[in-house]
Amino acid sequence: MTNLYEDYGLYIDGGWHKAHGGESRDVIDPATEEVVGKIPSVSAEDLDDALAAAERGFADWRHVSPWERAAKLRKVADLIRERTPDIARIMSIETGKPLAEAIGETGAAADQFEWYAEETKRVYGQTIEGRTPDSRMTVLYQPVGVTAAFSAWNFPALLPARKIAAALGAGCSVIVKSASEAPGSCMALLQACHDAEIPAGVVNLVSGNSDLITQHLISSPVVRKVSFTGSVPVGKQLLKMCADSVKKVSMELGGHAPVIVFEDADPVAAAQMAATAKFRNCGQVCISPSRFYVHESIKEPFGDAFADYAKGLKIGYGLDEGTTIGPLASRRGLEHAESLVADATQHGAKVLAGGERPSEMNAGYYFTPTVLGDVPEDARIMTDEPFVPVAPIAPFQGFDEVMERANAVPFGLAGYIFTNSLKTATLASEAMETGMVGVNEVLLASAEAPFGGIKESGLGREGGSQGIEDYLEAKLIKTKI
Repeated sequence: MTNLYEDYGLYIDGGWHKAHGGESRDVIDPATEEVVGKIPSVSAEDLDDALAAAERGFADWRHVSPWERAAKLRKVADLIRERTPDIARIMSIETGKPLAEAIGETGAAADQFEWYAEETKRVYGQTIEGRTPDSRMTVLYQPVGVTAAFSAWNFPALLPARKIAAALGAGCSVIVKSASEAPGSCMALLQACHDAEIPAGVVNLVSGNSDLITQHLISSPVVRKVSFTGSVPVGKQLLKMCADSVKKVSMELGGHAPVIVFEDADPVAAAQMAATAKFRNCGQVCISPSRFYVHESIKEPFGDAFADYAKGLKIGYGLDEGTTIGPLASRRGLEHAESLVADATQHGAKVLAGGERPSEMNAGYYFTPTVLGDVPEDARIMTDEPFVPVAPIAPFQGFDEVMERANAVPFGLAGYIFTNSLKTATLASEAMETGMVGVNEVLLASAEAPFGGIKESGLGREGGSQGIEDYLEAKLIKTKI
């Protein structure tokens, strides 16, 4: 067996290490179901080493000038871009996503480091006029401290890059847990940090047992900030753990993004744009459009165009030329897709495209891009976060009715609106209970824009000028002269 991670491991205190106990775990290629490598599974001793290193690293890094931090972060971005082919290849093997998507994600990860190379120089304080002539008040923004960052497998380079770059830009040190299902591209980010001469201890990487890692890091008084990307149930559990020591927390949790296509929109153009976003990364995207409310007058052309797009996608191995959709990341995801389709059809939904495993695939977690029409509101797929390549379409009649349905779930990450009316776009985007809204647009994530949700979809923001704020604490200094 060729081990994809032979040059990597745990990155602690400026170097790569094996786990103290020698434990490891397999990483599976979801396209072949074969083991592609082994990664270390940390022990408590390894985590103590990482905590001690991060504490030392923070003590030094917080005093490095913003301009010097900026230069190093810019170098990380440059190195990631230079190494894009290698990073993207590992990512495609681990996740099954088409190589073109992996290349795009690697570029987006580099953008995070470039963005925070600039933001680190723009952490501004404040002067407040005193009430009396002999008083002065100033506000300083200082790094919160050692950060524990937990990332998800669906974007294994971009998600940790958002956390690492923001933390380093603010002057914090960080311990990042790579996704066990897809650790290689995150490891490559750490190698870029090493080669850019980020000092030892400032950035560290651990892998292995999630329960052990989260419990050990969050219970440590060394960690003052926790950043998590993942599911709502796990996020709630981590919030409870952080409450015991009142740690600063930011979370990007699940979503179930409504798409509202009003009667004045072009149904074919809207369907093609929405389908492009829906089937990216095999539907495993937290802001993926996932509930499609289409005005009853245009539901048929919209559904036909959506189904045609789905049927035109080429299913295959991510590294093969021409592949436009790969497998799901796990057997659990595959079974979830099958159960959602079965439930929807039992409730009366019509299968317009897909709906099954592709017969030509002998191995791998493949599922055909699926479009369902006339999906009733009581089907599970309208309330459960799908995270699979299944698109449910439901008709609506009026504005108030569809807004109520769109806002009926506990999620509030992203939402999408298609209309040619400025009035409709304004009213709908303001009424939609989400942290992000796309109006005739489905590409929301970029380094310069704040990313995050409301309700049970999370706390705080990543990206944009707001992204660095969660790694800073405001300090008031009042002086009588």
